[in-house]
Amino acid sequence: MSQYFQIHPETPQPRLVRQAVEILRRGGVIAYPTDSAYALGCGLGEKKAAERIQWLRNLDDKHNFTLVCRDLSAIGTYAKVDNVQYRLLKSHTPGPYTWILDATSEVPRRLLHPKRRQIGIRVPDHRIVDALVAEMGEPIMSSTLILPGEEWPMNDPEEIRDRLEHHVDLVIEGGFCGMEPTTVVDLCGDMPRIIREGKGDPTPFQLE
Repeated sequence: MSQYFQIHPETPQPRLVRQAVEILRRGGVIAYPTDSAYALGCGLGEKKAAERIQWLRNLDDKHNFTLVCRDLSAIGTYAKVDNVQYRLLKSHTPGPYTWILDATSEVPRRLLHPKRRQIGIRVPDHRIVDALVAEMGEPIMSSTLILPGEEWPMNDPEEIRDRLEHHVDLVIEGGFCGMEPTTVVDLCGDMPRIIREGKGDPTPFQLE
């Protein structure tokens, strides 16, 4: 049965943040709020935890997880970013976007697209996420909490607990955070390309 932490969305309690990170470090799976929707997360090197998330969401091994980072400096560790890309990221980070970028050698091979060395990177504008990643000291491997057969992400932490209490190790209640997934922007080509329109404003990346 999962634990259930009520963490304040504006002033996260350090004790609860530390306990949540210990669960991640022990190979646990957590459900947690972001600036777009609730998500499932696990530690970067936790293969079994990642497989549990794939099972929960009925995803195949070709599904790409997103690396949830704290800031731009962390992005540079895991993705190759040129000057043009950096300016775009700086203007729209943190925020409800997922950025597709060419991966560096720091990214485990199993997290990459099977045919392309690319990775999804995200810096949410959410204080609970910021506190978790800061305490963790590395990105959280993440996937939007959309269950099989459903169109929208889950957004009610009590419902998440009721439905997933035997399948995740922790549910973090951090208030309502919406149910619209991120806008996904591919920055690997010559021009930005919108892969999915979501909560983040796609206008700055669309050609006239």
